[in-house]
Amino acid sequence: MATKQNKQSVDFQQRRTAVWMVSPALIVMFLVAAVPIGYAIWLSLNVYSVRQAGLSKFVGLSNYWEALISSAWWQAFGQTFFFAFVSVGLEVVLGTAMALLLNMAFRGRGLLRSTLLVPYAVLTVVSAITWQAMFESNLGLVTGVLRALGLPGGELVWLSEPGHAMAVIIVADVWKTAPFVALLVLAGLQVIPGEVYEAADLDGAGRWQTFWQVTLPLLRPAIALAAIFRLLDALRIFDLPFVLTKGANGTQTMSMLAYQELREGRLIGQGSALSILTFATVMVVSLVYIRFGGGNIRDVAGEK
Repeated sequence: MATKQNKQSVDFQQRRTAVWMVSPALIVMFLVAAVPIGYAIWLSLNVYSVRQAGLSKFVGLSNYWEALISSAWWQAFGQTFFFAFVSVGLEVVLGTAMALLLNMAFRGRGLLRSTLLVPYAVLTVVSAITWQAMFESNLGLVTGVLRALGLPGGELVWLSEPGHAMAVIIVADVWKTAPFVALLVLAGLQVIPGEVYEAADLDGAGRWQTFWQVTLPLLRPAIALAAIFRLLDALRIFDLPFVLTKGANGTQTMSMLAYQELREGRLIGQGSALSILTFATVMVVSLVYIRFGGGNIRDVAGEK
């Protein structure tokens, strides 16, 4: 009995020590994140006048209701999710392929791994300007190559046409962030024990059988972790469409719509409501994933 009480006392002391150690970080997180979010929620419940400083009117959930019944919000909502799912899907496929390649033993592998980081290290604005120049209708590299080869698309004004403009944004995002997925998947590959492959080889499994029945199942936690990280980031996309199209031609996202209302339209209450709706959308997606797919992330952490 005394031993059990001593163990409980030790556990209590350890938990209390842990609370004291993480308290400074929690306080900083509260000040940095919770306070601005709370203030944004308060702004979203009011209508502000830009002509008379300090003049505001409390309207409750009116700004949210106006946003939810507007076609602009749902159009931006659909375009954001289309961009997010297509780009993240391509990044997962390409990132996994790159990780499998980089996991092989060959001369120059270290240099290739370092080179892989270059697109991810490039600033998003710089990347967007580069892709904008590449798809320029007269002097762009991509359009020039397409014209030279006689392929469709050489005469298109890519960023001025719905559908094609979104395609350029997706290509630019995949080019930049597929290496991030590759690094996470590569980390997952390197923790797979070699004994698993030896057992598969002894059982007579071929290369494709080993990939589909051994490698891919063991990689699912790492792939799932990379996918949710990228999905949450893609749902908040702002910089690429802002630089490339200013949200025109079917490329407006939820974040861009909130920016235009808040900064360009000077509608502080309405813009804040759109920002909170964007934040809530991302939170709902993350909670749904944790509820139905969170086991994959716990597998990465080694939890049972």
